[in-house]
Amino acid sequence: MEILVTYDVATDTAAGTRRLRRVAKTCEAFGQRVQDSVFECSVNDAQYEQLKHRLTSIAKEEEDSLRFYRLLEPRERYVESFGRRPAFDLHEPLIL
Repeated sequence: MEILVTYDVATDTAAGTRRLRRVAKTCEAFGQRVQDSVFECSVNDAQYEQLKHRLTSIAKEEEDSLRFYRLLEPRERYVESFGRRPAFDLHEPLIL
């Protein structure tokens, strides 16, 4: 399944800044960054539950916000992209 993960982590303390980094690193392990606090991920059901569990264990419910959106498939039909960051196909090999 294709999902979009968005987050807003309070960074007015050193602990908040550390949480922000941990949230971003966790998201990077599951997908690609498409904006500063937005990731597109291609995961199966087990990976989705693992991602949610990891992120909710890092974030503080009183201070931070996490959102998970399931994208309709085929993705190319429902997602339009404009601007600086090009879209990558999550199913094709990425050659650097």
